[in-house]
Amino acid sequence: MAEELGLRERKKRDTKWRIYRTALDLFVESGFDKVSVQEIADASDVSKMTVFNYFGSKEDLVFHPMEEHFGDAARAVRDRGPGESAVDAVRRQFLEMIEVRDPSVGLHSEPFVLLVRRVVEETPVLRERVVVAAQRGIRAMTDLLAEESGDPVLATVAATTLSAARNALIEDHHRRLAAGESPEAIAAGAVERAHRAFDLVENGLKGYAVKA
Repeated sequence: MAEELGLRERKKRDTKWRIYRTALDLFVESGFDKVSVQEIADASDVSKMTVFNYFGSKEDLVFHPMEEHFGDAARAVRDRGPGESAVDAVRRQFLEMIEVRDPSVGLHSEPFVLLVRRVVEETPVLRERVVVAAQRGIRAMTDLLAEESGDPVLATVAATTLSAARNALIEDHHRRLAAGESPEAIAAGAVERAHRAFDLVENGLKGYAVKA
Protein backbone atom coordinates (compact mmCIF):
# COMPACT_ATOMS: atom_id res chain seq x y z
CA MET A 1 0.00 0.00 0.00
CA ALA A 2 2.82 2.40 0.89
CA GLU A 3 4.58 1.67 -2.40
CA GLU A 4 1.33 2.25 -4.28
CA LEU A 5 0.79 5.59 -2.54
CA GLY A 6 4.39 6.56 -3.21
CA LEU A 7 4.04 5.76 -6.90
CA ARG A 8 0.79 7.73 -7.08
CA GLU A 9 2.39 10.78 -5.51
CA ARG A 10 5.35 10.59 -7.87
CA LYS A 11 3.01 10.39 -10.85
CA LYS A 12 1.12 13.44 -9.58
CA ARG A 13 4.36 15.35 -9.09
CA ASP A 14 5.60 14.38 -12.55
CA THR A 15 2.30 15.37 -14.15
CA LYS A 16 2.32 18.74 -12.41
CA TRP A 17 5.90 19.40 -13.48
CA ARG A 18 5.13 18.39 -17.08
CA ILE A 19 2.17 20.76 -17.23
CA TYR A 20 4.23 23.58 -15.74
CA ARG A 21 7.17 23.17 -18.12
CA THR A 22 4.87 22.75 -21.13
CA ALA A 23 2.98 25.90 -20.23
CA LEU A 24 6.19 27.86 -19.80
CA ASP A 25 7.52 26.71 -23.18
CA LEU A 26 4.28 27.78 -24.84
CA PHE A 27 4.27 31.15 -23.07
CA VAL A 28 7.85 31.82 -24.21
CA GLU A 29 7.08 30.77 -27.77
CA SER A 30 3.74 32.53 -28.26
CA GLY A 31 3.24 34.96 -25.38
CA PHE A 32 1.24 34.43 -22.21
CA ASP A 33 -1.92 36.13 -23.47
CA LYS A 34 -2.05 34.13 -26.71
CA VAL A 35 -1.90 30.68 -25.10
CA SER A 36 -5.12 29.09 -23.82
CA VAL A 37 -5.40 26.61 -20.98
CA GLN A 38 -6.85 24.12 -23.48
CA GLU A 39 -3.72 24.41 -25.61
CA ILE A 40 -1.59 23.76 -22.52
CA ALA A 41 -3.71 20.73 -21.66
CA ASP A 42 -3.46 19.33 -25.19
CA ALA A 43 0.30 19.81 -25.32
CA SER A 44 0.65 18.19 -21.88
CA ASP A 45 -1.55 15.24 -22.88
CA VAL A 46 -4.01 15.88 -20.05
CA SER A 47 -7.52 17.31 -19.81
CA LYS A 48 -8.26 20.97 -19.17
CA MET A 49 -9.80 19.96 -15.84
CA THR A 50 -6.55 18.24 -14.86
CA VAL A 51 -4.67 21.48 -15.46
CA PHE A 52 -7.04 23.31 -13.11
CA ASN A 53 -6.77 20.51 -10.57
CA TYR A 54 -3.06 21.29 -10.26
CA PHE A 55 -3.13 25.03 -10.91
CA GLY A 56 -6.00 27.25 -9.86
CA SER A 57 -5.62 29.70 -12.72
CA LYS A 58 -3.61 30.38 -15.84
CA GLU A 59 -1.50 32.87 -13.87
CA ASP A 60 -0.70 30.14 -11.33
CA LEU A 61 1.05 28.22 -14.09
CA VAL A 62 3.75 30.88 -13.87
CA PHE A 63 3.61 31.88 -10.22
CA HIS A 64 2.87 28.66 -8.37
CA PRO A 65 6.53 27.68 -7.74
CA MET A 66 7.61 31.17 -6.69
CA GLU A 67 4.75 33.01 -5.02
CA GLU A 68 5.46 31.67 -1.54
CA HIS A 69 8.89 33.31 -1.67
CA PHE A 70 7.35 36.78 -1.55
CA GLY A 71 6.77 36.05 2.15
CA ASP A 72 10.30 34.83 2.90
CA ALA A 73 11.43 38.01 4.66
CA ALA A 74 8.28 38.10 6.80
CA ARG A 75 8.90 34.50 7.82
CA ALA A 76 12.46 35.37 8.81
CA VAL A 77 11.16 38.12 11.08
CA ARG A 78 8.43 35.93 12.51
CA ASP A 79 10.77 33.03 13.31
CA ARG A 80 13.72 35.03 14.66
CA GLY A 81 15.02 34.15 18.09
CA PRO A 82 15.33 36.26 21.25
CA GLY A 83 17.93 39.00 20.93
CA GLU A 84 17.80 39.02 17.13
CA SER A 85 16.68 42.18 15.35
CA ALA A 86 14.47 42.25 12.29
CA VAL A 87 17.42 43.42 10.18
CA ASP A 88 19.63 40.60 11.42
CA ALA A 89 16.90 38.03 10.78
CA VAL A 90 16.35 39.09 7.18
CA ARG A 91 20.10 39.35 6.62
CA ARG A 92 20.73 35.88 8.05
CA GLN A 93 18.03 34.29 5.90
CA PHE A 94 19.32 36.03 2.77
CA LEU A 95 22.89 34.87 3.40
CA GLU A 96 21.64 31.31 3.87
CA MET A 97 19.86 31.55 0.51
CA ILE A 98 23.03 32.80 -1.14
CA GLU A 99 24.94 29.86 0.31
CA VAL A 100 22.58 27.30 -1.23
CA ARG A 101 22.21 29.30 -4.49
CA ASP A 102 18.47 29.64 -3.99
CA PRO A 103 16.71 30.52 -7.29
CA SER A 104 14.36 32.87 -5.41
CA VAL A 105 17.23 35.31 -4.78
CA GLY A 106 18.42 35.19 -8.38
CA LEU A 107 21.27 32.71 -7.99
CA HIS A 108 20.67 29.66 -10.14
CA SER A 109 21.91 27.76 -13.14
CA GLU A 110 18.53 26.61 -14.42
CA PRO A 111 17.61 28.22 -17.76
CA PHE A 112 13.89 27.82 -17.11
CA VAL A 113 14.11 30.26 -14.18
CA LEU A 114 15.28 32.94 -16.59
CA LEU A 115 12.42 32.00 -18.88
CA VAL A 116 9.90 32.50 -16.07
CA ARG A 117 11.28 35.97 -15.44
CA ARG A 118 11.15 36.76 -19.15
CA VAL A 119 7.50 35.74 -19.38
CA VAL A 120 6.62 37.85 -16.34
CA GLU A 121 8.47 40.92 -17.63
CA GLU A 122 6.73 40.67 -21.01
CA THR A 123 3.20 40.28 -19.57
CA PRO A 124 1.44 43.26 -17.89
CA VAL A 125 -1.03 41.13 -15.91
CA LEU A 126 1.82 39.07 -14.47
CA ARG A 127 3.85 42.16 -13.60
CA GLU A 128 0.84 43.46 -11.71
CA ARG A 129 0.60 40.20 -9.81
CA VAL A 130 4.26 40.54 -8.81
CA VAL A 131 3.53 43.95 -7.35
CA VAL A 132 0.51 42.65 -5.44
CA ALA A 133 2.41 39.64 -4.11
CA ALA A 134 5.35 41.81 -3.05
CA GLN A 135 3.03 44.23 -1.27
CA ARG A 136 1.40 41.31 0.49
CA GLY A 137 4.81 40.21 1.77
CA ILE A 138 5.58 43.71 3.03
CA ARG A 139 2.19 43.90 4.71
CA ALA A 140 2.79 40.58 6.47
CA MET A 141 6.11 41.85 7.87
CA THR A 142 4.52 45.17 8.80
CA ASP A 143 1.77 43.45 10.74
CA LEU A 144 4.28 41.33 12.66
CA LEU A 145 6.41 44.31 13.62
CA ALA A 146 3.41 46.49 14.44
CA GLU A 147 2.05 43.82 16.77
CA GLU A 148 5.40 43.60 18.57
CA SER A 149 6.18 47.31 18.74
CA GLY A 150 2.74 48.86 18.92
CA ASP A 151 3.78 51.46 16.32
CA PRO A 152 2.31 50.72 12.88
CA VAL A 153 3.99 53.73 11.24
CA LEU A 154 7.54 52.72 12.16
CA ALA A 155 6.65 49.10 11.39
CA THR A 156 5.68 50.15 7.87
CA VAL A 157 8.92 52.09 7.45
CA ALA A 158 11.00 49.15 8.69
CA ALA A 159 9.24 46.52 6.57
CA THR A 160 9.37 48.65 3.44
CA THR A 161 13.06 49.49 3.90
CA LEU A 162 14.08 45.90 4.58
CA SER A 163 12.11 44.65 1.59
CA ALA A 164 13.59 47.34 -0.66
CA ALA A 165 17.16 46.38 0.28
CA ARG A 166 16.46 42.71 -0.24
CA ASN A 167 14.75 43.29 -3.58
CA ALA A 168 17.59 45.51 -4.80
CA LEU A 169 20.06 42.70 -4.21
CA ILE A 170 17.86 40.18 -6.01
CA GLU A 171 17.32 42.51 -8.96
CA ASP A 172 21.08 43.00 -9.24
CA HIS A 173 21.56 39.23 -9.37
CA HIS A 174 18.96 38.88 -12.11
CA ARG A 175 20.39 41.79 -14.09
CA ARG A 176 23.85 40.28 -14.05
CA LEU A 177 22.54 36.84 -14.98
CA ALA A 178 20.73 38.36 -17.95
CA ALA A 179 24.00 40.05 -18.95
CA GLY A 180 25.66 36.65 -19.16
CA GLU A 181 27.46 36.32 -15.82
CA SER A 182 27.46 32.91 -14.20
CA PRO A 183 25.70 32.28 -10.86
CA GLU A 184 29.05 31.38 -9.30
CA ALA A 185 30.66 34.61 -10.45
CA ILE A 186 27.77 36.61 -9.00
CA ALA A 187 27.73 34.60 -5.79
CA ALA A 188 31.44 35.25 -5.26
CA GLY A 189 30.69 38.81 -4.15
CA ALA A 190 27.07 38.37 -3.13
CA VAL A 191 27.77 37.97 0.58
CA GLU A 192 29.78 41.18 0.78
CA ARG A 193 27.12 43.10 -1.19
CA ALA A 194 24.40 41.76 1.07
CA HIS A 195 26.28 42.80 4.19
CA ARG A 196 26.79 46.30 2.81
CA ALA A 197 23.12 46.63 1.89
CA PHE A 198 21.83 45.41 5.23
CA ASP A 199 24.45 47.45 7.09
CA LEU A 200 23.03 50.51 5.36
CA VAL A 201 19.54 49.59 6.53
CA GLU A 202 20.79 48.79 10.02
CA ASN A 203 22.30 52.25 10.42
CA GLY A 204 18.83 53.67 10.07
CA LEU A 205 17.02 50.92 11.99
CA LYS A 206 19.69 50.19 14.58
CA GLY A 207 18.12 48.96 17.79
CA TYR A 208 14.66 48.63 16.26
CA ALA A 209 12.66 45.41 16.76
CA VAL A 210 15.19 43.52 18.86
CA LYS A 211 13.13 40.61 20.14
CA ALA A 212 12.96 40.37 23.93
